[in-house]
Amino acid sequence: MIEVKNIYKSFSGKNVLEDITAHFIKGKCNFVIGSSGSGKSVLMKCMVGLMSVDKGVIEYDKKDFVSLDYEEKKHIRKEIGMLFQGTALFDSLNVEDNIAFPLRMFTQMSPDEVIDRVNFCLNRVDLENVNKLFPSSISGGMKKRVGIARAIALNPKYLFCDEPNSGLDPITSRLIDHLIKEITIEYDITTIINTHDMKSLFEMGDNIIFIYKGTKWWEGAKADIRSSGNKELLDFMKASEF
Repeated sequence: MIEVKNIYKSFSGKNVLEDITAHFIKGKCNFVIGSSGSGKSVLMKCMVGLMSVDKGVIEYDKKDFVSLDYEEKKHIRKEIGMLFQGTALFDSLNVEDNIAFPLRMFTQMSPDEVIDRVNFCLNRVDLENVNKLFPSSISGGMKKRVGIARAIALNPKYLFCDEPNSGLDPITSRLIDHLIKEITIEYDITTIINTHDMKSLFEMGDNIIFIYKGTKWWEGAKADIRSSGNKELLDFMKASEF
């Protein structure tokens, strides 16, 4: 489980995150929702160490990530998988080398072991015979699946997904949703998903955190959203046309 406690983050004296406290449940799809500029992407970047917090605690299984030294943080980072909004695949590397990249960087696997793991991950996301293709020659949906394959290559305990359905058609979006949900359950991962896609939230969300103007405005189960009485949350849902 991941917990954040009393997180503050500001830029040029303006608070972007203010006193955020929330928990993210192991083996579940934890959704962070909110309008553009609400601070949810900043929260995710702070949680994975791409940004530092001004104040607060970020605990990975009771270890405070904020207070750890470089080597200790590196150990936790090895347990984190990231699926970026734009997939962030290396254009100059083929599919096989994109997925192998973290394995070659963070493990002592032999070349044969690396390829075996790459093929396992590709099979898990229902991709075969694409090893030598380059990102420019595959579809958006395939890029997302390659991104997921790379994200799970190190068998992570924590999976962060930033707008995983961005730019995808509705059918492909649902396929990606189901894949993320299956992987979360199968590997008992703590999955955190930033999204505006309310269909995804109601299909696969287990724990929901609503960020409003830099503060946590609501947290709970999706079944409780409509009866929450939280005006800003309900307005956000209505604006999302779900």
